[in-house]
Amino acid sequence: MTPNTSATTAIVDAVIRDRRSIRRFLDTPVPLETVEEILAVSSRAPSGTNTQPWLVYVLAGERRQALTNAVIAEHDNNPDAHSEEYRYYPKQWKEPYIGRRRKGGFDLYPLLGIQKGDNVRMQAQFARNYMFFDAPVGLFFTIDREMERGSWLDYGMFLQNVMLAAHARGMDTCIQAAFCKFHRVIHKFLELPENEMLVCGMSLGFADNSAPENQLKTERAPVKEFAKFFGFE
Repeated sequence: MTPNTSATTAIVDAVIRDRRSIRRFLDTPVPLETVEEILAVSSRAPSGTNTQPWLVYVLAGERRQALTNAVIAEHDNNPDAHSEEYRYYPKQWKEPYIGRRRKGGFDLYPLLGIQKGDNVRMQAQFARNYMFFDAPVGLFFTIDREMERGSWLDYGMFLQNVMLAAHARGMDTCIQAAFCKFHRVIHKFLELPENEMLVCGMSLGFADNSAPENQLKTERAPVKEFAKFFGFE
């Protein structure tokens, strides 16, 4: 391995390892040119037969705030009228997945001073999703309804690229399935064509590193727990 390759490996590994979901952002603006650059780099994600199934809508300023207001109004006044268009999580949870999910909440809420069972404050914290956690830029990702599971796999690689490209530029993100419940509100607001389905939202900006919720770094299982190797000497 050449020194240059070693240095590149260290940089790439650091960007991947240091990426986190940020839940409070500064109000520092993000230039349009920077967002365009992030998306251009991210579009190098692989996709089956180069279909490139991603479609992106980027909001900032008054338009971002107006979307937030529209979603929060429905969240506060008419929540039961909304539901997700596709199932992100399983109907029945089992280990190890339920344990990992619970640990994330158990580790986050004490940082915010939220006691176990304080459902009001838990719900209030969750609702901050719809404020993009104060990030100046909100993104929505959609996909053509005719595309199948393979394209959704491709989409995941594109989303990962967006998060890593942002982090490499000193910014952070939070990918948000929470918006999917209010897909009809977002469809109307963005005037999306009927053939497009909302995949998720994402907050983009500069992390508020003084915020307690941003001290959380979730754990990952060691390789030996999820990988098996064959044929190695």
